[in-house]
Amino acid sequence: MLPPTLLTDPFLQLPASTSVRVVWFTEFVGMQHTVSYGEAGDRTAVAHTVQLSRTREDADSNLTTRYTQVTPRPIWRHEAEVTGLVPGDRLPYWVTSVREDGASVTSQTFTLAAAPSPGQPLKILLTSDHQLKPMAAANLQKVVETIGQVDAVFFAGDLVNVPDRASEWFDDAAGGAFFPVLQGRASYDLEKNGVTTRYRGGAVIQHAPLYAAIGNHEVMGRFSSIARLNDQFYNTAPRAIAEQQYRDVARYANPTHDPNAYLAWIHDYSFNTGTYEEILTLPQSQSGGKRYYAVTVGDVHLITLYITNVWRSYQQTPDAKGKWQERQQDLHNPDNWGYGQHLFEAITPGSAQHTWLVQALQSEAFQQAKYTVVMFHHPPHSLGENSVPAYTDPVQQIDRDDLGRVTAIRYHYPKANDYILRDVVPLLEQAGVDLVLYGHSHLWNRFTSPTGMHFLETSNVGNSYGAYLGNCRRHVPDDPNYAAIGNPNGLPPQIPTVAPLRDKAGQPLPYIASNDITVFSVLDTATGQVCSYYFDTRLPESEVVLCDRFSLGRSSIA
Repeated sequence: MLPPTLLTDPFLQLPASTSVRVVWFTEFVGMQHTVSYGEAGDRTAVAHTVQLSRTREDADSNLTTRYTQVTPRPIWRHEAEVTGLVPGDRLPYWVTSVREDGASVTSQTFTLAAAPSPGQPLKILLTSDHQLKPMAAANLQKVVETIGQVDAVFFAGDLVNVPDRASEWFDDAAGGAFFPVLQGRASYDLEKNGVTTRYRGGAVIQHAPLYAAIGNHEVMGRFSSIARLNDQFYNTAPRAIAEQQYRDVARYANPTHDPNAYLAWIHDYSFNTGTYEEILTLPQSQSGGKRYYAVTVGDVHLITLYITNVWRSYQQTPDAKGKWQERQQDLHNPDNWGYGQHLFEAITPGSAQHTWLVQALQSEAFQQAKYTVVMFHHPPHSLGENSVPAYTDPVQQIDRDDLGRVTAIRYHYPKANDYILRDVVPLLEQAGVDLVLYGHSHLWNRFTSPTGMHFLETSNVGNSYGAYLGNCRRHVPDDPNYAAIGNPNGLPPQIPTVAPLRDKAGQPLPYIASNDITVFSVLDTATGQVCSYYFDTRLPESEVVLCDRFSLGRSSIA
């Protein structure tokens, strides 16, 4: 019998004034799971154990064990609350899990701390869109080598690709799954110019709590016990469509009118963030739970929003189920419609999230914070592909011939109805937010509004969609409603202030959109500065380069 192992190292979640949560995963239920902590390791916290409900593998999973069909993968989550901590003190800890046969396994020793107090200097990693991409392990390894131990991670969505596929979180065979790269346990071989370098990632979240926003890759589509997980992921439908379909089947799907059965049906036949929410322990709001929340981290007040939509292909060929249209073969089969690039959570005035945001911006915690950050996934300003079309509900247009037969189903996105620009950004400007952090287009670029609010997209780990300036044009219809080049929402991009990359003519570039050069950003609360660094993976022995630096605060417009 093989010796027992942990599926992950322990990691930190939800620190409070005198406590912090420690979480880890195993592939056995076990008999006892504990955290030992303190200088002598003589203090103990017992974990609560639950099994993840939707983690699965299939033929597309990248594992040494091959699956021929969708197969549930039993994984257990262990969480202990470590209490009695003194603010400012950092203590050693380790975890031990005992298997059913009595064999036990103990992790290495890491450090934990309660929530930082105001005035405590912090270094906060700002990141996004890891998704097992080729440079993710290199990126996290260079964070630790350059900055050392960070104090928190703000993650603006897209942690993995298909959230119900267990191996993407834990042990994808390529070596770059979510937890390994953030725990220094990766083994990703990156080949550049005939030279292969193995990157381990960085031991980050064993010591620093993670705060995440939901990206489109945290949202799973319609559940199936047989369809490929990739197909389930993309097969989402708006809640309103699922509710219409429920009315047609309610008499036999839920004959007792059980409200919980109704919610479960809608959950399974539209979209859900179930696995993401089961894996992470995050702050919660009364109306949004883990989907959107606010938390104070030392001198920083963070507001995290659920602003993301389903990704659809930009292709406009007849066989494309995309953001602009339905496939020709699906015109008469609504069950196969994708409904365009539909949204997952409302953010318009009157919605629960918008009402909560207004209150959060008026809260005492926000008003008293030295620095304020708002984090979500979809870009308000970007040179990237995914900044078009507007962030709004798709308007469906059904074309018919003279006999009334459907000939095309198209989707339009009125730019004037962009909910982020129309309904969110003005609130943030008026409230005096310092920084808006987001991702989605897999590049680095930043913008500054006339009032001094900064916008940062720092999500470049090896699958860039490009930056659209000059002769580089987005894949959009020939329609002035959709910007083919530049930032569609007006603000000019900022040139990196220290060491910008340059084009062939020697001109500085206001972005980094590369599958060779990876970027990470760090907020230093001692100085109020956000510094961005790049590393050229084609030159593994090269130094990390500080490329951009700007200061938070409305009097500091870079």
